[in-house]
Amino acid sequence: MRILTEKALKEYIEIHPETKTALQEWSYIVRHSEWHNFADIKRTFNSVDAVGNQRYVFIIMGNNHRIVVVIKFTIYFVYIRFIGTHPEYERMNRNKGANNI
Repeated sequence: MRILTEKALKEYIEIHPETKTALQEWSYIVRHSEWHNFADIKRTFNSVDAVGNQRYVFIIMGNNHRIVVVIKFTIYFVYIRFIGTHPEYERMNRNKGANNI
């Protein structure tokens, strides 16, 4: 899979250095995966949730951080729409909903 906006990961790591290892691991796994559907993602990341509108939420570091992505399976494309702490995600989810980011 190709990750677009990996810059968002690097910027987030600068603000939250404790996430560096977990986000690098997530990025490595995603880049070396070939997903065709949600079941493929679920086999790779058991805690991922589909929230609609081609958006998926990944839990990072034991539910402390979240990544919301859009995945286009036909072109192997992962676009990071949101990365933040669990409280930031909850605030955003109350206001817009994860499937509207």
